[in-house]
Amino acid sequence: MGNLVESKFDVAIRAVCEKFYQHLINLPLDVKKQVQEIRFRINKPVTVCCINGIYFLNENGRLDCRPDINSMIVTKNDMDTCFRNICNFSIYSHQNEIKNGYVTLSGGHRVGICGTAVFQNDKISSIRDISSINIRISREIEGAANEIFKLLKKDIKSGLLLVGSPASGKTTMLRDIARQISSGTLGDIKKVAVVDERGELAGTCLGVPQNDLGYCTDVLDGYPKAEGIMQAVRSLSPDYVICDELGGYDEVYAVEQCLNAGVSMISTIHAGSVNELLMKKQAVSLLKTRAFGFVALLNGHAQPGKLMGIFKAGDLLAKIRGDSDSDCRRDTCGIYGVA
Repeated sequence: MGNLVESKFDVAIRAVCEKFYQHLINLPLDVKKQVQEIRFRINKPVTVCCINGIYFLNENGRLDCRPDINSMIVTKNDMDTCFRNICNFSIYSHQNEIKNGYVTLSGGHRVGICGTAVFQNDKISSIRDISSINIRISREIEGAANEIFKLLKKDIKSGLLLVGSPASGKTTMLRDIARQISSGTLGDIKKVAVVDERGELAGTCLGVPQNDLGYCTDVLDGYPKAEGIMQAVRSLSPDYVICDELGGYDEVYAVEQCLNAGVSMISTIHAGSVNELLMKKQAVSLLKTRAFGFVALLNGHAQPGKLMGIFKAGDLLAKIRGDSDSDCRRDTCGIYGVA
């Protein structure tokens, strides 16, 4: 496991310019295991975000709790070099990703990009003058979903919506769910279709998934989620469709069609609590499709992958119908453990 964690970190920082790479690659293994993000901002120190806090890279290759005169500062030239490396020296070929604010590296590491928006026909067509870059380290943790399978067992076929704040471990858990279902954890090996719009789940490179999603998983790489869900149902006859970060109303419609085809749906959505979830119109629309029998809430970025509890989706819908608007804004909904 240690070598796997190290290689994931090392692959993620290949796009970093040489000036920073030499220091980052030599960080101790126990530190690499804790790193969630590496951030570069023009004229600011290199920031390394770990599970237990935020640190700053200094010129001696150490991480400091506070920036000082020895902190490594990102210049515009450094930023331009990193950006070209991230795009593999072909910015044009990544325009569709860039306009959405990210580029996905080999291995499923997502790089968030900030800069000046370029508009065409009243829509963002690109981003120029890159001012900050955020490399999010993708993890494969075998067994990350064990607790969910222990609690739900075969009830997971009723559909599962994973809920958590950014960096809470949703995507890592989703990978392990796909791997376990398509490898026979539930007893019979099941067919899984993964709709991987951002390339984070499978980390596909030249058609080859870099992450282990099991024996019987088909990957629709780069497909918009709504289109990918529909295509999976039409052409792959999956038992399960898995995708990350639902939210658009076209995706809600696709989920409904998935359910009506007898396919189980597993996905994620951003929310820091049950009541945050219930305040999101798209989330409520997803629950109303009845495609998700259960909602699993993760604890947060301080304890990535830790399960806070599992809710019955029907009970959450009842809460919406029964509570006043003011009540729905409070975290009063109980957590249901599923035997």
